[in-house]
Amino acid sequence: MIYRQGAALLSLLGLFLSVYLYLYKLGHVGALACGTGGCETVQTSHWSRFAGVEVALIGVVGYALLLAVALAALRPAAAGRRGPSRLLAALAGGGVLFTAYLTYLELFVIHAICRWCVGSAAIIVALFALAALDLRRLGPATIARAPGAA
Repeated sequence: MIYRQGAALLSLLGLFLSVYLYLYKLGHVGALACGTGGCETVQTSHWSRFAGVEVALIGVVGYALLLAVALAALRPAAAGRRGPSRLLAALAGGGVLFTAYLTYLELFVIHAICRWCVGSAAIIVALFALAALDLRRLGPATIARAPGAA
């Protein structure tokens, strides 16, 4: 239960962070509170869009989805089930892969680091770790066999 609560909390934190960055992209936030200038460089680069969609919006949708799954996993009916943790691990794993791609772009293409993006990377990795720990806690999946089957 504690892993799922942590996943819900981290998802909410990631959602707030992504909404902040998306509001910046929409022009509702003047300057990003960053301190290095790297955040603006990253956020205004043409790499801040993926397949025509703002990366910050992808973060908003992704973290909202993770939050919904984590909250659903906290229901008593889902207490001993592996499905919610599998879904959390799969979604967070996809987020980790996407974040690795974005971090590569920051380091080797844009040559600027966004502290907010680093924070999001830490959140998604921690979310993945919590989902993996919850799967480990639940133990291996049992396969239901028909009575009398060998």
